[in-house]
Amino acid sequence: MSVNLKGRNLVSLKDFSTEEIWQVLKTAEQLKLGYYRNEQPKLLADKTLAMIFQKPSLRTRVSFEAGMTRLGGHAIYLSPSDIKLGERETTEDIAIVVSRYADIIMARVFGHEIVVDLAKYATVPVINGLSDEEHPCQVLADLLTIYEKRGRLEGLKFVFVGDGNNMAHSLMYGAARVGMHCTICTPEQYQPLPATVEEAQEMGRTTGARITLETDPLAAANGADVIYTDVWASMGQEDEAEKRKEAFAPYQVNAKLMSVADEQALILHCLPAHYGEEIDYQTSRTPNSVIFDEAENRLHAQNALMVLLTG
Repeated sequence: MSVNLKGRNLVSLKDFSTEEIWQVLKTAEQLKLGYYRNEQPKLLADKTLAMIFQKPSLRTRVSFEAGMTRLGGHAIYLSPSDIKLGERETTEDIAIVVSRYADIIMARVFGHEIVVDLAKYATVPVINGLSDEEHPCQVLADLLTIYEKRGRLEGLKFVFVGDGNNMAHSLMYGAARVGMHCTICTPEQYQPLPATVEEAQEMGRTTGARITLETDPLAAANGADVIYTDVWASMGQEDEAEKRKEAFAPYQVNAKLMSVADEQALILHCLPAHYGEEIDYQTSRTPNSVIFDEAENRLHAQNALMVLLTG
């Protein structure tokens, strides 16, 4: 397999074809092997990554910055006060200027339209490190983790339990591209965007992936190969936290839910976790849980992505 991704952006996981996603995953496998052999080639030597943050993050900042360092490059952290996207300067001007200094841009933002505009006006590759609508880097790490543990993706039954948020959107796109059946289980009033569901379902017809919605957690989890969850209130939704706790209480990943899944079902969580809410601590520490392998794989999947986008 040889797919050329040089110069491309990753704004949404739907931007990449099945072959392109597999190119990232297979490249990540090789880079991870080198990482553990202490044979990390300096594939990003003399390259600079500009990291634009509207939202703080442990995993996103550390994984991108450490990845650039390990591969011989350099990362610059730009905090919300450094840039003030759309306030001090337009997104267009920021994209053009930063493109003159850096070889690649990663942005972790609130509004999805910000990363869309960055990609539109930048002359270097732009990576969506998270937006309110999508989290494609996380899903590349998730797919890598599932593939490592199960040896395949096609035909697996994947169930996301919780809020129909940016994670749900990107997971549907990713599953559809690789032929993995995906059920998003949420309360009726918290379902993912209908247009995104329809797009993912259409994509899934090509690979045989079934993308479905469910409101009953036990019905959704029955026989599942993978159970995935995320926080019930994302950053910026703090004022809804108590209301959401009440609505999502029956959607906790716990021993009862896991009892109806496949005996070897993987447990994933993109972190940070609110133990006792979307997942109980005991369940997060069972042998089925791979949440910390998943967190590590942010590093390897993103390294592969940066290497491929910069050529």
